[in-house]
Amino acid sequence: MRIRDPIHGTITVSDDEKPVIDSRFYQRLRNVRQLGFGDLAFPGATHTRHAHSLGAMHVASRLFDAVASRSPLSEAAKERFRAAVRLAVLCHDLGHMPLSHASESIAPPRAALGLPAWTGDEAGQATHEDFTAKLLLDSSLTPLIAKTYARHGITPELIAGLVIGRLPSGVEGFRDGGLDWTPLLRALVSGELDADRMDYLQRDSFYTGVNYGRYDVDWILQNLTCAERDGRAVLALSKAAVFAFEDFLLSRYHMFLSVYYHHTSVAFDWMLRRYYEESPGEFEVPPDPEAFLGCDDVALWWTLRRSKNEWAQRIVSRRGYRRVAQFTERDTGYDLSAISKVLTGAGVQHFTLESRGVLSRYTDEGESPSLYVLDSASGRLTEVSSYTPLYQRFAGAVLLTRVFVRPDQLDVARPLMARLAVATRSGDE
Repeated sequence: MRIRDPIHGTITVSDDEKPVIDSRFYQRLRNVRQLGFGDLAFPGATHTRHAHSLGAMHVASRLFDAVASRSPLSEAAKERFRAAVRLAVLCHDLGHMPLSHASESIAPPRAALGLPAWTGDEAGQATHEDFTAKLLLDSSLTPLIAKTYARHGITPELIAGLVIGRLPSGVEGFRDGGLDWTPLLRALVSGELDADRMDYLQRDSFYTGVNYGRYDVDWILQNLTCAERDGRAVLALSKAAVFAFEDFLLSRYHMFLSVYYHHTSVAFDWMLRRYYEESPGEFEVPPDPEAFLGCDDVALWWTLRRSKNEWAQRIVSRRGYRRVAQFTERDTGYDLSAISKVLTGAGVQHFTLESRGVLSRYTDEGESPSLYVLDSASGRLTEVSSYTPLYQRFAGAVLLTRVFVRPDQLDVARPLMARLAVATRSGDE
């Protein structure tokens, strides 16, 4: 089967992948938008997790093929590993909740999902990764994958392991020629230079109409390879393409600032969380896989339109709070408590939001390095975080602090903020 895609052209789907894509669990992603409330700021941003996952699967095979062409993998291993990494990337977003990340605040406790112990601690609230693991390991999708991929020696446990980054004890991952290829395949699914990021930067850039998500895909692919480290196959990038990786980092950084943390989107995310807090139980994310099939954007919007909650009504009528101030991690001299005090004194309803994101996956999560820089002349491997100074700059947190006010009080708030700014400048002098 072939699918036409505006980002990658023609995407080829195998006979094994087709029943997974046709399953109700994957088709549910047609009704989960990739950028949540993003279309309120960028009208074209109505693309879905369904299209993104197909694109990411296509990128995953390009990444794998590039690495495999420069490695001593056996033909049988190539076929098996390629099928596994494509399936893992295809399924990596199955557990996303309505409006993407915005609804994770009402996810059930992780213990309610009944996941096996090897997937992680039961404590805390379930994430979309937990729901993805649940659908892969304990739903009607599980036997479908087991039966379809049996000839490849691929099980639902192996696919879930690539997605969440751990495998059951005693289960062998992906080995060939004495090397454990699991770390490299995991890096292609979720790492510094993974198929997920490489698709969504291009896709989100295209549908939002901004240029920041573009980078040199072809040059990166031409310089990706496999390297050996302590009996493990790891993903490596030749020194010649480090500048392309830095451009990739810059693209992601600028997309965070301009798209992912756009003030309109984050304000509506906050209002949705307030709706959930004030009207508990009106909309729920069920832990049961069959019930989860009906938990999508359509169901949430249906609930919001019928709700009497003030925040739900604001969301539906697009009457979001308006931004009156914004600061980055580089700004100094502002006093949020003073701003809040002045606005409160004037009777202006407001809230303050901090949007914080870490651009490096393993720096944020304490994982082992997923990308190395290879000196082909000497064979020396260096962690990418140590090799490029730009990585250090962009591995830190992105922080945006905003103050929002009720829209009908904007004309009162703006002069107050202007006077505060003048007072602050005068104090600095």
